[in-house]
Formats: sequence, structure tokens, C-alpha cells
Amino acid sequence: MVDADGAGRAVPEVHLKVYTLYSIPLAPMVVADLDAENVVLVKQTQDSKAAERISRVLSSEWNNMAYTARRVLTGKQVKTSPVQNTLSTSIRIGMLLRKAVDPLKAILKEAGGFLLFEGNVERVQRETTGGFTWTTVEIDGTHDCKRSKLELKAKNEFLIANKDGKLAAIAPDIITTVRNDACNCVSAEKIKKNDKLTVIGIPAPAKWRSPKGLELWKKVLRESGIKEKYAPIEKLLT
Repeated sequence: MVDADGAGRAVPEVHLKVYTLYSIPLAPMVVADLDAENVVLVKQTQDSKAAERISRVLSSEWNNMAYTARRVLTGKQVKTSPVQNTLSTSIRIGMLLRKAVDPLKAILKEAGGFLLFEGNVERVQRETTGGFTWTTVEIDGTHDCKRSKLELKAKNEFLIANKDGKLAAIAPDIITTVRNDACNCVSAEKIKKNDKLTVIGIPAPAKWRSPKGLELWKKVLRESGIKEKYAPIEKLLT
């Protein structure tokens, strides 16, 4: 078993993997529709960004859904390039969701995360285009966040959170919405008006906070219309 993965978080584009930081190519790769009736084999691409675009175009043709298998790693690369211990961490979080008396508190402690906001969803704007689901969520604060507002923006995954017009968190740090009652995750495309949500933030894996990692995310953020400069979530909250 390999207790690791290529990102340590959900990512909006297939080239947003730490393997890219090590110049490990995405191709050869396979892209297939959900029923495997259409299967495309990609022997090589100019770069990782080109592989992302090929996958995205095919996904758009197949009702915005596709499976991919990509990147061939050596044993040495498996030991050094991925984000380590993510599988075991996910298992522990799953156990906490089922067994902890206060699952939110337990998960924040396990992940080293922060409670960013609590509130009710006032507005959701969503559009799927170019193979991406673009979502903007506005949340009215409750409890300690009363009289405040939080705005979330997602390109498949949440990329930025602004509280009362000020930066609260930004990718590659992890922004996640969970239901107030059971603390179950609610992904961006499933959020609805009047949902009662808690927003949490988790520091990104160290590889993403490296100069190369931040530069890769900076390009994706700029292409998504987000111009704010990255700042670690723990510094934004102090």
C-alpha cells in the first residue's frame, strides 16, 4: 500500500499535482468516458498544461465527466515525490466523523485546521463551461460570525474565501465547507441556498508552499480571475 497521493487536496486541474514540481510528465495517459465506450490513449504531450487541456476538452465532450489514468512513476519517485501519509490521515478523519463527540473540533485538531466561518447560504451562482464548474457562494454569518458575510469562489474546487471583503484563505491552502450538524463535507457543486454550513481552512502541504508550488497555483488563480496574493492561512487569522 502507498500511503501518499499527488496533491494532498482536491485540485481543479489535472496538472496541479506535486509531480509537476518534479518534472514528471502526465503522459502517457488514458482518458475515458464513464462507460468506457470512448477511450483515448495519449502517448505524449508538449507539457503538463497541454495534457490538462486535452483531458478537459474530452471531458466537455462527454457531459463534463471523464476518468483518467496518468503518470508512470518509478519506485524511487513514489517514495519521494507525492504528498506523504494522506491515506492514513483520511482514514483517521473518517473515524473521527463517525465516533468523535465533537467531530468538528476533532477534525480541526487532526488536520491542524481553523474554523473560518459559520452561517446560512444566502446566494449560490453556478455555471459549467469549458469543462469547469464555476461557483460563487455568499454566506450570512451566525453565532460568532453574526453580522459578517463570507464569499467563496470555486473552479470545481474552492480557491478563495473573503470575509467582509478581506482575504480569509486562498489556495493552495484548503478551503472546505461542512454541514453544521454531522460535519460531513459539502462540495462546491452541491451547495444550495439556505444550507447551514461551517467553513474550515487547512494549511496546504509543504510542497505546495514551496516557491515552485506557489508559482504553479498562482498561474491557475490568475487564469481564474483571482488576483489576490497568497498568504498562509495561519497568518491571515492572526
